[in-house]
Amino acid sequence: MNSVQGLLAASVISIQNSCFVYPACQNCFSRLILDSRRFSCLKCGCTGEAKDASYRYRLSLKIADTNDLFDITVFGSCLDPFFGVTAENLQRYIQDFNQLSGETSTESSARALVQAVETCFIGKRFIFGV
Repeated sequence: MNSVQGLLAASVISIQNSCFVYPACQNCFSRLILDSRRFSCLKCGCTGEAKDASYRYRLSLKIADTNDLFDITVFGSCLDPFFGVTAENLQRYIQDFNQLSGETSTESSARALVQAVETCFIGKRFIFGV
């Protein structure tokens, strides 16, 4: 599934999700179920301590070329150059920021991150491997 079938030059019209980082299973990359102390993967059964969970990028976009609109999702480390850090580090920065700010709600940091991602991607043209 990693082989590129073709290239598509398209512009980003909108961001389709507001959660760009997710806890991912290191075996199968599925989303992990986290509680305060443990994680588990429903797909492959992998378990461990929550503090050891790894994170991946997942960015869902609506894009347009000259003829069509497409919904695509970009996963993984190919997004590292755009965010400037790995998904693991971004998650740590978000957690640290929320702790240091003393806010009980993570809404303001999430809103700021969405705004930054929209500024970085919307209206810009990229070449996507599909």
